[in-house]
Amino acid sequence: MKPEPLQRVSAVLITKDAAGQLAECLASLAFCDEIVVVDTGSTDGTQALAAKLGARVIESEWRGFGPQKQFAVEQAANDWVLCVDADERVSETLRQSILALTLPRSGVPGTQSEPASALCVPAGTLGAYRFARCNRFMGRYLRHGEGYPDWSLRFFDRRVANWSDDAVHERVIAQGEVGTLAGDLLHDSAESLEYYLAKQNRYSMLAAEAALARGKRANVIHLLMSPLMRFIKFYFLRLGLLDGLPGLVHILIGCTASFAKYAKMLAFQRSRP
Repeated sequence: MKPEPLQRVSAVLITKDAAGQLAECLASLAFCDEIVVVDTGSTDGTQALAAKLGARVIESEWRGFGPQKQFAVEQAANDWVLCVDADERVSETLRQSILALTLPRSGVPGTQSEPASALCVPAGTLGAYRFARCNRFMGRYLRHGEGYPDWSLRFFDRRVANWSDDAVHERVIAQGEVGTLAGDLLHDSAESLEYYLAKQNRYSMLAAEAALARGKRANVIHLLMSPLMRFIKFYFLRLGLLDGLPGLVHILIGCTASFAKYAKMLAFQRSRP
């Protein structure tokens, strides 16, 4: 199914207690036709701030990352959606890349002479596009290793693409060819190293549970080789060493998470033959 002409674009994001970063994120999305925020029980004023900044706010129960993002996509008024997180913002180059796909009725969308509602996607385009995500870690934007380009498929026609139902490490599944846009999605996470480590611990548990649910089993080879191969791939082959100490720490935490995932799988397998 090919996208139809003159389809407007909705920016979609899920939130929980994201008031500290939301304003900059929404400002970078001002060129979109609408912004939809699906919030889960924020207590820091996220919902009020999002509404004040012009977003349409929907309060909803938590479903897991993949299902929650798909629910948010389904609430959009338009079929073309741009999915971001509250701690991300669209760079100027990426904004221009998205605008280059549009068919404005007059003027240039996103400027004072033309309202954002003129942002449309032309017929004949692909149904999904990816772009690089640039992660900021320990005060530095990572440009190598695991942190970059961190390809993210986030701009798509929901009639031909959808979020997976994974509780963690969710991804967009698209029919047909996927295009690539120039520009970065800037990930400016403000979380501390302690919080980041705790999150990786939670994610490794979710990943272990998901793998076991799919019938996968772990062994000692996985436990030993997965972290080692991961380190070689991202530190040497993907030149993570050029990102200095932040790059080294980022990759080592990823290796530790890989080790933890298989350790948790093995622990479950031993407790429940």
